[in-house]
Amino acid sequence: MKLLAPSILSANFTNLSQQIRLIEMGGADLIHCDIMDGHFVPNLTFGPIVIQSIKKITKLPLDVHLMIKNPDNLLEAFAQAGANNIYVHQEEVVHLNRTINKIKELKCKAGVVINPATPFCLLSEIIEEVDFVLVMSVNPGFGGQSFIKSSLRKISDIANYREKNGLNFLIEVDGGVNKENISSIKDAGCDIFVAGNSIFNTDNITASTAELKQLINK
Repeated sequence: MKLLAPSILSANFTNLSQQIRLIEMGGADLIHCDIMDGHFVPNLTFGPIVIQSIKKITKLPLDVHLMIKNPDNLLEAFAQAGANNIYVHQEEVVHLNRTINKIKELKCKAGVVINPATPFCLLSEIIEEVDFVLVMSVNPGFGGQSFIKSSLRKISDIANYREKNGLNFLIEVDGGVNKENISSIKDAGCDIFVAGNSIFNTDNITASTAELKQLINK
């Protein structure tokens, strides 16, 4: 079963509860939460308090993607706020093994993220420890960017490595995912699809969610 994780970065925050209800009705599997601090990426979003509020209005697991400097300092805060899965960037974390273990100690699943210019081989020493590998298919920081086509090769390489080595982490893709390219992303080996604008910036959020869910599972 492939999973769909709508990114609330693209949602209308004036009525977030309703927006979440609409993606639930469309069959969303997770809620992807992009945490940005204005330093690691040139944008500022929200923190643990918003995660805590979201947790109160949905039973969907919360995918918390930390695009922040020194993420170790806030792991506990996000776990306590209700994060189910916590992702950190390979490019930012100095002691990645320690950070991944800390996330697991906090009773969350652990993911590692790589930016478009980061080769997958840099994860070779940590890959057996993670639950997720998140491939950024745009440069992180803003929603609405176009999918970088070379990401398909990276996704395929990761999927082949996983099969060859008998590993069971899930491959997640974030950035520019839409109904035109989602089948190609699936064929490359993706398991979890993060979609923002292609869900929330449409006339019918529920229908758009259902359409993407159907495309990844047909």
